Amino acid sequence: MLLPFLCLVSLLGSGQDPVLTPDTSSKGLLKDVDVLEKTYKALHPGLYRYNTQAQMDGAFGELRSSFGKDRSMTAAYLTFSEFLAKIKCGHTYANFYNQSDLIAKPLFDKPNKVPFAFEWINRRMVVTRDASAERAFPVGTEILAINGVSCGKILAKLMHVARADGANDAKRIADLGVLGTAKYEAFDVYFSLYCPSASNSYRFRLRRPKTRSIQTVKAVAISSAARQAGLPKIDLTSPVWNLTYPRPDVAMLKMPTWAMYNRKWNWKSFLKTTFDDLAAQVVPNLVIDLRGNEGGDSVGDLILPRLVKAKVSTETFQRYTRYQTVPQDLRPNLTTWDSSFYDWGKSAQLDSNGFFKLTRFEDLVGSVVAPSKTPYLGKVYLLVGPDNSSATFEFAYQVQRLNLATLVGRPTGGSLRGINGGAFFFLTLPNSRIEVDIPLIAQFSRESRPDRGVLPDVPVERTAADIAAGRDVEISRVYELIGKG
Repeated sequence: MLLPFLCLVSLLGSGQDPVLTPDTSSKGLLKDVDVLEKTYKALHPGLYRYNTQAQMDGAFGELRSSFGKDRSMTAAYLTFSEFLAKIKCGHTYANFYNQSDLIAKPLFDKPNKVPFAFEWINRRMVVTRDASAERAFPVGTEILAINGVSCGKILAKLMHVARADGANDAKRIADLGVLGTAKYEAFDVYFSLYCPSASNSYRFRLRRPKTRSIQTVKAVAISSAARQAGLPKIDLTSPVWNLTYPRPDVAMLKMPTWAMYNRKWNWKSFLKTTFDDLAAQVVPNLVIDLRGNEGGDSVGDLILPRLVKAKVSTETFQRYTRYQTVPQDLRPNLTTWDSSFYDWGKSAQLDSNGFFKLTRFEDLVGSVVAPSKTPYLGKVYLLVGPDNSSATFEFAYQVQRLNLATLVGRPTGGSLRGINGGAFFFLTLPNSRIEVDIPLIAQFSRESRPDRGVLPDVPVERTAADIAAGRDVEISRVYELIGKG
């Protein structure tokens, strides 16, 4: 399984000296490009997964041309972001959470957010929660344009900076939705930088549910904190997952995240107790809901033994790193949470393909999973979608490959060709002070596989009408399958 997804660690990539003023002059930015190119070519294992060396050399050349003149911090951040998106790696971007206050406050922390949460449905912006003072956006409202720019054009523009693996545009689109629960969200950041409003409000062309008429509404922009007002506060000591019984024959395990690194809740104990109880009660159907769950820790490693009925092998990918030891001249601009990443030592051995084969985490690759003493023997349904792009992508793939569950929903994020992640450096560019993430471990498939995520066994698509009516079409489909079973 994939190692912990930690590209959103906010404490580790912000080691910038606060007394240094960002330099976005042409001279300073061109020096930053030199540092970025040298570091990525030495350390990034997925740099040429979807691009040839000639293509990446050309992209670096275009980046230099973009910085042929002095730029604002906004322009510099967006230009670097557009370049990083060309690598087509879901774990490679100028991480919002890893920027210093010098970058984050002027770029991200303004009250210029749209006053609602939304989801892209067939590339249409559909409201999922109204947070406006005007109460102007009932759930299910379709937003057609913002400040005169069609939402189709807005999405097309933001796709150039959205992060995803390979050709998985479904993941890019999902990443550009707004849950309205986080301090920083991709749409908020990029839309406000590309399309700054001249006032503290936006004009929205919209169509509300159950009407064909189109209206124009003006609403005040808000802060991310204001949009979260009224939502439950995050408590690191409280359970993140919950098990319910919506029907006597169905257990529902909802897992909105696997990012457990900073949680004080004993999630391993929860899993043990939960699956022991499920086995003891002989519940015939279990639904594991991973929708919206990008990844995190390798939680799936603890679930698989509860689902298998005989020993199975999960061996599918090979792990490689680009280097054995980080060159000394690259180290001053790098930070991480584990100093051993600077020198893999004997656990990284040069292979014939020019990569270093990594054996340090070999126990997580090609391992044999033995069934638990108290396995769950009922029917399992896994709810999946495009957000599943790291550890949850890996889990969905293994579960489908081993025929342990029926996958219901939409195609996952990630790529069957393999993804990059597991360990990270945080590179602070010395002049602009912009931070960019560097995944250090690449998974490569031993077979030729398509450039896409995992396809569900039972595809289900939501509509704006479903959102307006509050219908959970994926769960409804599961109930239909249980009825047929």
